[in-house]
Amino acid sequence: MTTSVTETHRAAAPKILVLGATGPTGRHIVSEAVNRGYDVTVLVRSPEKATDLKGAKLVVGDARDEKALRQAIKGRDAVIPALGTPATPFRGVTLLSTATRALANAMKAEQVSRLIAITGMGAGNSAGHGGFLFDKLIFLLLLRKVYADKNRQEDVINRSDLDWTSGSISRADVATFILDQVTSDAWFGGSPLITS
Repeated sequence: MTTSVTETHRAAAPKILVLGATGPTGRHIVSEAVNRGYDVTVLVRSPEKATDLKGAKLVVGDARDEKALRQAIKGRDAVIPALGTPATPFRGVTLLSTATRALANAMKAEQVSRLIAITGMGAGNSAGHGGFLFDKLIFLLLLRKVYADKNRQEDVINRSDLDWTSGSISRADVATFILDQVTSDAWFGGSPLITS
């Protein structure tokens, strides 16, 4: 007599790290990830800004600090940088590319390969596709320096050997798309343009 035993295995909840979790898009990502039952860690510089990020484990540190990143990445399945920087027409911007470079190094050191990055319409392959108002006015007057750094950020991502997805849309829709990528390989090595 042969007995067949069927076991139901529940997949373990994805373990993610979110950078920029106190920003508008980062908050949506954290909230939805927690609602999905994900194991969420956030790296923040100012813990007082993160008191409302319920359900997420808090690690205090700077996203440009490779040592802090390694501590936060350890044991994670995927990293979602949702970092932002204020628009400035006057000074150079380096936060995004510097943090992404440190992040790529930390991920490699901790053997975490899944990166789902948010850049923006007008960076990388989407340059020149923002429409007249964005391309000829907003971009030139306010965002040129920020997008120069977004382009450097995309270059770091493109040159990394990470399993990356980089991609623009409402913050809630971004959160949904980003979190769907944690468990999908449909966009590995791709730069989807997310629009509503």
